[in-house]
Order: sequence, then structure tokens, then C-alpha cells
Amino acid sequence: MSTQDQPSSTQDQPSSRRVAQTLRALGSRNFRLFFAGQTVSLVGTWIQQIAMSWLVYRLTGSAVMLGMVGFVGQLPGLVITPFAGVAADRWNRHRMVIATQTGAMLQALALAALVLTGTVRVWHILALSAFVGIVNGFDVPARQAFLVELVEDRDDLPNAIALNSSMFNGARLIGPAIAGALIAVVGEGVCFLINGLSYLAVLAALLAMRVPRRAIPTGRGNVLAELREGFRYGWGFPPVRTVLLFLALASLIAQPYTVLMPVVATRVLHGGANTLGVLMAMTGLGALIGALYLAGRASVVGLGRVIARAGTLFGLALIGVALSRSVWLSCALLVLAGLGMMVHAAASNTMLQTMAEDRMRGRVISLYTLAFLGTAPLGSLYAGLVAQRLGAPATIGIGGAATLLGAAFFFRQLPMMRRHVWPLYRRMGILPEVASGLGTATEYMRPPEQQ
Repeated sequence: MSTQDQPSSTQDQPSSRRVAQTLRALGSRNFRLFFAGQTVSLVGTWIQQIAMSWLVYRLTGSAVMLGMVGFVGQLPGLVITPFAGVAADRWNRHRMVIATQTGAMLQALALAALVLTGTVRVWHILALSAFVGIVNGFDVPARQAFLVELVEDRDDLPNAIALNSSMFNGARLIGPAIAGALIAVVGEGVCFLINGLSYLAVLAALLAMRVPRRAIPTGRGNVLAELREGFRYGWGFPPVRTVLLFLALASLIAQPYTVLMPVVATRVLHGGANTLGVLMAMTGLGALIGALYLAGRASVVGLGRVIARAGTLFGLALIGVALSRSVWLSCALLVLAGLGMMVHAAASNTMLQTMAEDRMRGRVISLYTLAFLGTAPLGSLYAGLVAQRLGAPATIGIGGAATLLGAAFFFRQLPMMRRHVWPLYRRMGILPEVASGLGTATEYMRPPEQQ
């Protein structure tokens, strides 16, 4: 090799290291299987979600009914999720996820049968949405808590969470675009059938895993006592409470903008199913960019400010979407909205998981799920009712303004969070540099001598 070749080789090395850093959790066999199976299944999930919205709007032409279907589909999670968190701490999480994924597959196949036979009615959609809401109420806490059992190195957990988010949002980029084309060509029924069949991939991956038996404590108290313990932990520790409150605010007021996308696509931007697919795909593109950004981070350093800035970006982008009357401008703004929304949610998840004791992990994740998804039924109902009176753009703009206020509040809480979390992270030794006192767990958690 000539001396001229050597510098380029040296220059390539950091790039290779960055790629390896971004994908490091895939070094665990079980996580690779999970990642591959979920990628296929989640594309199907997003295809179904767009097809469902379009089917409801085609049958009813009502923004209120769009909100009602979202409300009915997400309400069970509001009630079930806290108990599901206790179950995830008590039961075998691997088996729980297999059961919930099977239930979701059956719901998709039932929808496909109803639509393809021409017998579907709105009450069918409401009933099946409620059923999958029950399934998801158990699935999300169990699947999120299960992540920690899939990585061989505990330090790879934040990377696994970020890659999980990138997988979800990569599917969000691809799925809606496929759905828009399929709806226009073959109708919604085929979309539901594709989603049902896509679950075979994730079930095959789950069954192929070799998961070490997790030690489940015996002699546990009753479910309500453990539920109260989880709520006391979440509400009693100010950093956890602050993260959850900001996440719940954005999820309740801002995230329901997705429910109103069929209205925006048709009445505001004067498009059709393809326009809806493109708009939702742009949200997915932004979310994928955000997930890859988080996956490339070497540690949890700086996540506090990342959460606040992501919330600010999300709020500003939604205000822009509310004012836009151009498809291309709306697409650009939805990329930013998706980026801000995903980074806010995934960074919050990472912070909560790194602060939680393993015995409390399922319950902490259930609180995260309650804040992130459990508020969604009320948000969907709110969005449908307000949009009926004020219009979809105004409803989306209100959500953006509320998120900006939440971000300002979160910024003001960072010094308080630093005082509480720095000693905790130092005791837990989550990061080598924290344990040795040489660095910080997050930018806003620096020890006093580094202020």
C-alpha cells in the first residue's frame, strides 16, 4: 500500500466505528431476531393504521367518528396498562409478547375478512378497535420491558431502545406510502390482510429466541399493592414525574394531529388517499431521522436538553402545519414534527429505563406507556370534537402551542432534575465515567464541581 492510500484508510476508520456504534445492540442474537421480525410486522401495522383511518372517513365522512374510533381503540390501554406493568414484572415477558402479537394478528385477519366480504360496518370497526386496544394495553409494557432481556450487554440498552424506535419509524415511513397506493388500487381489505400475515414474521422470530430464564421474585404482594408501589415510585421521584408530565401533555394535546390527517389531506390540501399516505410517510421520515440520531449517541449524555429541544421543535412544526395550505410545505413541516415527536418520546423512554430498578422496570414502563399511549384515547376524542367546531388546522395549532409551553416548563426543571438524578446515577454506576466521577450521566446532571 502506498503512503497516499494510508490517510484515506485512516479517515474511513471513524466512519466505520460510527456505524458499529449505531448498530451495536444488533450484536445480541435475540435482539437481531426481534429487530428483523418486528420490522416486517410494523410495516403491516402502519399499512393497517392508514387503511383504518381512510375506511372510517370513507364510511362516515366525520372527523368526530375518526376521533371516536381512536378513543375506543386506545381507551382500554388507559385502564389496563398499569396492571400490565405489574404483570410484566410478575410473569414471563417472552410468553406475554407471543400472546399479544397473536391477538393482534387475529384482529387484523378479522378486519380483512369483514372488508373483503363487503359486510363491514362502523360498529365492527369500533369493536375490533377495542379488542386490539386491550391487546396493546398488555403488549406495550411487556414488549418494552422485554427489551432489556434481549441485549447481552446492559450498556447497549439505550442503543437497543433507539434502534427499536428507528425500526418503528422506518416502518412508519414505508407503511403509509404502501397503504396509500394499495387503498387506491385494491382497497382497504387487502391492507388488513397484509398486516395479519406480517405477524407471522414476528411470531417466528420470538419462537426462535433462546431467552435466559429471568428470576421472578416470589412472595409478591397483591396486585393493587404493587400497583400503588409503582405509582408512588413514579410520582414520588421528581425527575420521573417531570419526564412523564411533559410526555403526557404532548401525547394528550399534540400527538392527536395524526388522527386529523385524513381531514387535512382532503379538505385542507384537496388530495386523496395517496396524499394521506405521503403526509404520514413524511412524519415517519422525520421520526426515522430522529431515531437514527439517538441510535448514534454513545451514551445518555445530554438527554435532558435533547427532550426539551425535541419538544420545542415538535410544537413549532405543528404550528407550521396548522398554517400551511401547500402539500410540499406540509410535507417538510411533518418531517420536522415526526423528528421532534420521536426524539422526545424515545429519549424519555431511555431516561426512565436507565433510572428504574429492574424489579420496578415493568411498572415504570407502564407509567411511560400510560403517559405516551394511555392519554391517546382522550386526545383522539378531544381532537375530533374540537376539529368539528374549530377545524383541523386550529386543533393542530393548539396542540403545537401547548407543547411549546410544556417544553419551556421542562427547561426550567432541569436544575432540579440534576440535583436528584446525579447522585442516583453515581450510586447505580450506570456508566463507567459516572461511577468513577469523571463524567456525567446527562448534560444537565453534571456534578457541582463541573457547573
